[in-house]
Amino acid sequence: MADQRQHSLSTSGESLYHVLGLDKNATSDDIKKSCQKLTSKYHLDKNPDNPEATDKFNKAHAILTDAKKRNIYDNYGSLGLYLAKQFGEENVNTYLVLSRRWAKALFVFCSLLRCCCCCFCGACRLKAPEGKETEFYVSPEAAV
Repeated sequence: MADQRQHSLSTSGESLYHVLGLDKNATSDDIKKSCQKLTSKYHLDKNPDNPEATDKFNKAHAILTDAKKRNIYDNYGSLGLYLAKQFGEENVNTYLVLSRRWAKALFVFCSLLRCCCCCFCGACRLKAPEGKETEFYVSPEAAV
């Protein structure tokens, strides 16, 4: 369910390829040509009442012409781009793998295993130095 939710978050909205009028297999030359056409069509001088028109395809152009960003977008959608901005492009896959249920369950299992091991075998308990008393009392007045 969580994986489906992540996928729906990353693919909701209009595709960047659709914004440029291209399919996913478009080459970088196709992307450049489409952006040039859209730039002349939606230039601010021709569309003074719609300044968002150029922002829409400028964003698509910036992402799809950058090889790393395009790869992240193709694999993980807009969620991947958001994570790349937050955590760095090289950490997107790691974040998504670690956010899955099985990774969380493995972390909890290993934590519990370590805790149980320490509680039962006592290997991790702190030991008082030789000749020192292990129990002591600190009065509240002395602590102040």
